[in-house]
Amino acid sequence: MFGSAQNGVLLAARLLMAAALLPTGIARALNVSGFALTLAGAGCPAPNAVATAAVIVQVFGPLALILGVMPRITGLVMALFVAAMAALLHPFWVYVGGSAVTERSFFLADLGLAGAFLMYAMTGPGAWSWQGYFARSGGGSEPVRAPVRAPAKKAPVKRAGGRAPARAAA
Repeated sequence: MFGSAQNGVLLAARLLMAAALLPTGIARALNVSGFALTLAGAGCPAPNAVATAAVIVQVFGPLALILGVMPRITGLVMALFVAAMAALLHPFWVYVGGSAVTERSFFLADLGLAGAFLMYAMTGPGAWSWQGYFARSGGGSEPVRAPVRAPAKKAPVKRAGGRAPARAAA
């Protein structure tokens, strides 16, 4: 894939990854104390502080992802966040039967999302992003490229008599 198709796929991937977290982040932001109670029930130390930090990451992380701001930092932070929340909120190893299967499915889905965030951190957001906008020269649609240098001219070869050979007229 090249050019516009690749940039379109990267934009779609960023939007889908953000869609997995942003609605829940907004819902948790509207009820931080309820999320803190959920974390306390899961055995999380300092649930109020963790809930507040999680809401900040879960709201501003997807926004940075959509815009394509600081992709390496955003991708790594989001991957760590999703993996930590998966282990904290979906401990399938403590359940039995159907509940264990459901929790394991949620846990593995979150790990898959963490993998997507790691891939985003390594590939970057593409040209259709905040970062891509500033990488373009003069606000145009072409990315900035290194200038092409003309080949160096060779110095004339001196003959035995100390004179340079005569050049042919063009």
